[in-house]
Amino acid sequence: MGPSGGGRIAAKRRRRAKPPSGAGAGAGEDRLSALPDDILVLILLRLDPTDGSYAAGRTSVLSRRWRRVWALLPDLSFPLLSEPGHIATALAAHGAAALRDLSVVTADADAESVASLLAAAAARRISGHLDIINISLKRGAAAGEEDPDNPTGTAGEAAGPVDRDAFELPCLGDATAVQGGRKNFNSGSENLAAVSLSLGYLGLAFPPAGVFARLTELSLISVRFESRCDLGGAVSSPRCPCLETLTVRNATGVANLAIHSESLLQLVLCRFDGLEQLTIVAPALEDLNTTNCFPFGRPVADISTPKLVKLQWKDPYDPSTVQFSNMGSLQSLSLDFFHVYGQHDSEDNRNLLKFLQRFQLIDSLAVSLFYRQVSLHSC
Repeated sequence: MGPSGGGRIAAKRRRRAKPPSGAGAGAGEDRLSALPDDILVLILLRLDPTDGSYAAGRTSVLSRRWRRVWALLPDLSFPLLSEPGHIATALAAHGAAALRDLSVVTADADAESVASLLAAAAARRISGHLDIINISLKRGAAAGEEDPDNPTGTAGEAAGPVDRDAFELPCLGDATAVQGGRKNFNSGSENLAAVSLSLGYLGLAFPPAGVFARLTELSLISVRFESRCDLGGAVSSPRCPCLETLTVRNATGVANLAIHSESLLQLVLCRFDGLEQLTIVAPALEDLNTTNCFPFGRPVADISTPKLVKLQWKDPYDPSTVQFSNMGSLQSLSLDFFHVYGQHDSEDNRNLLKFLQRFQLIDSLAVSLFYRQVSLHSC
């Protein structure tokens, strides 16, 4: 082929490479917005998790197409000291067929604001986890931050302010969480339900009637229970037939707590101010943790948990007032202080030894040893 033929071929290649007329406008085409809703939702779910759903919401200013995409998210998270009223409005605008999880962090919210938020959440029939944290900045710490296994505060501190107003918890019984784990009893579903409320010592009351039909996990932290609130009745089987895990920490306003549950598997009770009597009848319970539930006075408890595998009793034990049923399945035991010096023959020590004598074999035993500080000058 001659030189002229090579020139014609090169000219054709150059003509093919030349962009068509109007390509400059096409180069700025918003092809991302042309993607299906499912793909756009996946993109929003991968935005900065520390910014929660705010980052997804800000994409609504990009175009008319993006204005409604955030409302299709299955999970919503508001981690930056959100205003409950604004979140309730956002929930009303949220257009997804099902809202799976909702997580909110707010600060010094009043009872009316939290109640409106819970009502909005109940109306959306959340199908997963509901997690609300009300940080009490006036106390200088987040509600429920303390470690229940290493309590540092007194009962008076746990009670918190008593002048905060109160609200009634709506029946969130339709919440079902999509997560692996134990079977959801009596619900016809393998999904689980989880509600966690850290209220910053707001007052809380349960409705006098109604069933939390599909609730399997409930956590109540830094709560002032109203005098009309029957906590034990609310979490027992007639009203919580599927409840498997219950945690109550930093609570006041409960003098008599009686829990009768056929489904409960794990129970954590930590730092009660004013508790006088505890009754637990839970034939399926495997894990029980009580810590500083009786900070003052003689504990009175009647506990029937024949399938108990793990027991952490971080309260005084008196065999005349604290009754445990047969615990033949117990494998792990953790008890309160044993005084090593000075008070080694004290009543508390003798009672603790009586409790240990109930068991012939324990796979794991933990006892906190208390060494009384002795001044060198007194020796």
